[in-house]
Parts: sequence; structure tokens; C-alpha cells
Amino acid sequence: MNTAIQGIIDEIKKNIKGKDDVIKRVLCAMLAGGHVLLEDIPGVGKTTLAVSISDAMSLSYRRVQFTPDVMPSDITGFSMFNPQTREFEYHEGSAMCNLFLADEINRTSPKTQSALLELMEEGKVTVDGITHQLPSPFFVIATQNPFGSAGTQRLPESQMDRFMIRLSMGYPSHESSVDILKSDIGTVPINAIINHEQFTKMQEEANAVFVDETVFDFIVNIAEASRNSENISLGLSPRGTKALLRMAKAYAYMLNKDYVGVDDVIANLYPVCAHRIVLSTKAKAKEIDMDTVLQTIVHEVRVAKVTY
Repeated sequence: MNTAIQGIIDEIKKNIKGKDDVIKRVLCAMLAGGHVLLEDIPGVGKTTLAVSISDAMSLSYRRVQFTPDVMPSDITGFSMFNPQTREFEYHEGSAMCNLFLADEINRTSPKTQSALLELMEEGKVTVDGITHQLPSPFFVIATQNPFGSAGTQRLPESQMDRFMIRLSMGYPSHESSVDILKSDIGTVPINAIINHEQFTKMQEEANAVFVDETVFDFIVNIAEASRNSENISLGLSPRGTKALLRMAKAYAYMLNKDYVGVDDVIANLYPVCAHRIVLSTKAKAKEIDMDTVLQTIVHEVRVAKVTY
């Protein structure tokens, strides 16, 4: 494991017990320059995770509780007339930070959700025809309650596709629950391990990890198999293949590898692809889950290409 990454993980573990894999996945997505969707019930530590990450990496942090009355201007900012200067002045929105936590994103209106699209895709906001650059690096960690909970609405596929990975925190184990109770004195102060300039350099190093032609070929074959599978009605998009490659690079970098292997791609397949792919009615009728479908695709691709 990369020394700096391990130091960040150790700091975050002071407040997040028994969720090492989730912490590593979130950091991996951030190394890859992507955004994270945490889907889970309230109270399992999603907000604490985001705050701990921002402290460990010296990132400016803001949080918005997404309720039905939150407006797009609350996120992007707005222009207000100044009677002294007789000019309109831009007042920045909550997204002007390094790490933006969109809490319970699926409780707000579609109009407000769509305000995040330009931010997440382009790293900038446009207000009254004027473009404002967001700080660099910029990440969105969004949380959503499971669809069907009171007051929720399903996110459109176009917005889901903007998130590099989707994760679930889940309940802690018995041992971790005991540790949480024993240390129930509030959150522990987190020491800054790196600053955001150092993290930006790590992102560049991760993106420079070598990728062989066979890995490119493997990712495309996975995408094509998802589009042709009878168990899938919406396959992996080109944006999804790019996300899978970037995650595989960051994953290899975290493990101190100087190349990306097929196993690095497979290790990130579910968190990158599960929220992008839509199962067919036939698969649902047979009660075939997403994990089984993805495992089948990987097996078929590897059998067809014995060099993998």
C-alpha cells in the first residue's frame, strides 16, 4: 500500500470503525478524479467519513442537506445587485470548495440535482452567463437513502453515470459496534497527512500508471458483453469504460504497482459498473442479481480471450 494513502486511511479509521474497504474505495475514486455515491440508511457514518477525509487531506469542505426546498442557486451561487458599485456581484454557492457533501441527494428536486451535473463533469459553474472555476481538486460525495424510503425519488441514469463509483457503508460488524460504543465520545480530531497540492501530484502519478493493450482490450470486451447480454437492458457506456480504467489505474497505484493488470480492473468492476448497468426484465424475473451478471460477463470474456 502507498505510504501516504495508508497514513490517510489510518487517520480516518480513528472515526470510521471496521470499514477499511469502503475508505480505500473512496480514496481510490478521489485519486482517479471521480465522484462517489454512498447509498445507505441514515446513521452508518457517511457524513463522518466525508469530514474525516477532508481533515486528513487538508481539503476545504462544505455540506448541504438536500431537502425539497433547496434551490440550484444554493449550490452554484447567484448574482446580486450592489447599489454602491451599481453592478451585479457573484456570491458563491456551497459547491465552492474541494470536497462537497451532497447529503440525501435523492430528497431534493430534479432541478436542483441537475445543478450538480456541470459541477461534477466540468469542475465549473455558470451563473448569468459567466463561468466560475471551482477549486482544484474538486470532489462530490453524495449520499442517498435507499429508493422507496419516505420522500425519496430515483436519480436519473444520466446523473448516476456522473458518479465514478457507488458504495454502501452497511452496518458495522459486532466487534466494530462494540468499539463504537466504547469510544462514544464524539469524533476524534484527525491529523492532516497531506495537503491538496500533494494529493493533486498523487493523482497525476496515478494517471501515469502504465496500461498494456490487453487491458484496454479487456475493458472494451467487458463493455461490449454488457451491451449484448440478454440479462442487461442498458449496458456500460463509454464514460463507464473510462471510469473503470481510471479506477484500475488508481487501484494499482495504491498498491504501489507501476502497471495495471486485468485483476485491477476486475477488482473495481462492481463499484464502477453496478449503478450504470440496468438489469433486464428477464433477469429480474429469474431473480438474477447484478453481482452474478458481472461475474458471468468476466468469465465469458476471459474464456474467449485466453491471454487474459
